[in-house]
Amino acid sequence: MTDTTHASIAAQLAALPSLPMAELWVLWDQHFPRRPSHRNRSYVESRLAYRIQERAYGALPTNIRKMLVEAGAKHSKIKTRIGRSAQTLLMPGTTLIREWDEREYRVTVTPDGLYELNGQVFKSLSAAARHITGTRWNGPKFFGLRGGKEVAE
Repeated sequence: MTDTTHASIAAQLAALPSLPMAELWVLWDQHFPRRPSHRNRSYVESRLAYRIQERAYGALPTNIRKMLVEAGAKHSKIKTRIGRSAQTLLMPGTTLIREWDEREYRVTVTPDGLYELNGQVFKSLSAAARHITGTRWNGPKFFGLRGGKEVAE
């Protein structure tokens, strides 16, 4: 990568705080398929900054991302409820495969932390499981992310 390209990326990042929100949303729409539920400025700026760098320099290696997630979970003052840690650690791009009624289903974690199944996006694994089965399920349990009894069909 050239010095000019590095300077261009740095200039884009430096400009983010001074852009009006309308322009940030234009940038967001260029980089992401949908707008976030978190609409505060610092969240939008930080996600855009990360995405701009990710596209220019490539994503972090999987092992580094996993290490950072684990370190964040270990040192966070925000504690998750028991049993939610497996779902919390799902990184974008993770694909969960589940066979149900003699058919294989693949649910992929999106960059926004949502769950995509055959082009349809769900806010939770439970919603995806309900779509697959037609009944209410605990999503992490349905996809085998929670221990305990085997998942019944």
